[in-house]
Amino acid sequence: MAESTFVPMKMLLEDRSNRVPRTLDHVPFTIGRLTDRSLVLDHPFISRSHAQINFIDGQYFLEDLRSTHGTYLNGRRLDPMAGPQQLNAGDKLRFGSSDGPLLRFGKPDRDVASLKDLMGQMQSIAMPSEGSDLEKLRWFLEAARKLNAVGAVQEVLQSLVEITLDLTQMERGYVYLRDTGTGEMSMAVGLTLAGEKLADDRGVAQSAIQQATRTAAEFIVTDTLSLDGGMSDSMVAGSIRTVICIPLRSRHGDFGSDEDSKAELGGEVRGILYLDSRLKAGALNEVDSGLLETIAGEAASLIENASLARAEEAARRYREELNIAAQIQQGLMTVQIPDIPYARINARNVPCKDVGGDFFDVVVDEDGVSLVITDVSGKGVSAALLASTLQGLVYSQLAARQPLEQVARMCNRFICAKDIGKYATMIVLKLTRSGNLQYINCGHVMPLLVGDGVVEKLTATNLPVGLLPDAEYETAYLKMPQNSRLILVTDGVTEAENPEGEFFGDDRLEGAASQFESMTEMFDSVQRFMNGAPPTDDCTMIELRYHDRRAETRA
Repeated sequence: MAESTFVPMKMLLEDRSNRVPRTLDHVPFTIGRLTDRSLVLDHPFISRSHAQINFIDGQYFLEDLRSTHGTYLNGRRLDPMAGPQQLNAGDKLRFGSSDGPLLRFGKPDRDVASLKDLMGQMQSIAMPSEGSDLEKLRWFLEAARKLNAVGAVQEVLQSLVEITLDLTQMERGYVYLRDTGTGEMSMAVGLTLAGEKLADDRGVAQSAIQQATRTAAEFIVTDTLSLDGGMSDSMVAGSIRTVICIPLRSRHGDFGSDEDSKAELGGEVRGILYLDSRLKAGALNEVDSGLLETIAGEAASLIENASLARAEEAARRYREELNIAAQIQQGLMTVQIPDIPYARINARNVPCKDVGGDFFDVVVDEDGVSLVITDVSGKGVSAALLASTLQGLVYSQLAARQPLEQVARMCNRFICAKDIGKYATMIVLKLTRSGNLQYINCGHVMPLLVGDGVVEKLTATNLPVGLLPDAEYETAYLKMPQNSRLILVTDGVTEAENPEGEFFGDDRLEGAASQFESMTEMFDSVQRFMNGAPPTDDCTMIELRYHDRRAETRA
């Protein structure tokens, strides 16, 4: 790119099987999880401020902002210490991993700039008399600029009909848009030449609309009486003499050169511009016809951009609501771990999404300390909602000093009664000052008892809650030795994967429990094993240490 003037660039985002065209129309163009980024990628392995693109001395440059999992340019991970790397058309950018979201860096987008350039050229040309072809071209450029000035789909459509009616002096105009679900064309806007809104499309030439849709080509008849095949029934019924149907086609096919990309991304008919005149035949010269086609193409692009902007705004609002939900859930899930003279509790929870289905809680009473760890099936918002509800249910039951079997039965009945297609695994336990431990395992990862260098798996288990409404649950008992500890995890720990797809597994968990004295070291060993691979499930780890100081005093 020889010129130093900033020129927008076309890009294509491929994320989670979706392909979305984007335009780099400002710098710095920021990328990350924060909602104020130019490109928001809501993946757990994308950093809040992950990367950015700048324009320096006529060239684009990509810079990694010390992201945790890296930025990749054409398959090579960028070194943040090496500084910005130059971008060229056709480069492939990935974020978070070598197979993370893909951003294809395309060619200069001169659609907007070309209008300004042509307007500048027009100013140096003496304008001839009103109504000439050159005057119409000047008028068209101003009309296209008007279209560019509006952002909402409805305003774009209305401007399109107003402009084309003024140009052609047809009596009425409509825009039809294709329903993405059914594929059918439905009326979006209808206006008369006088600017009156049309509530319906009775009397339009449906056969012309169908032909333009089917062939993706213009259908223009300036005098229906001269048709060789005769007029259609709708033309006769509506006394239509002139019909103009122009497809509104996607421009995405301009992005790539390979035929597969064009077939998949662009060229399809998104809508139809329909104009007609009932009582008199019209006249269109070659320039008029070309202008109509150009305006329709410009409008199709603007409609698509407006639709994408609207979808992006909806996604932004969803992310904001999700962030609020995450904050609320984090507040609910925040556990104030009490200072207990005979026990110490450490915990770590990392959701793989903004909100998660794991939770733990601690309840202390005169009889001892109760602890629960739960993993709701699935991920995301639905799992988080059930987790929050279950947490309140379990907390109230433990605070009321209900037996552990009753806690499990209540949770099971609640989920089964709601018939929501989910279940949960959980462990509920209670430890007394004297070291007596009672626990109930409802299909959860088996806890590990660690003491004197020996790791023992506690194998007593029951069904998960939420599967069978009449399931029975039994409590197990044991005596915790002095200075022993209990390790509880969700399956997000044991099923954590490294880049090769291998699970951390039960054996590595037992090895970490035997090797490391602190829960932090154990959790770090899981992170090292993952080696930058994104988490696939929520991860929770809890350590309960038993140490009765009174027993030492008596000794």
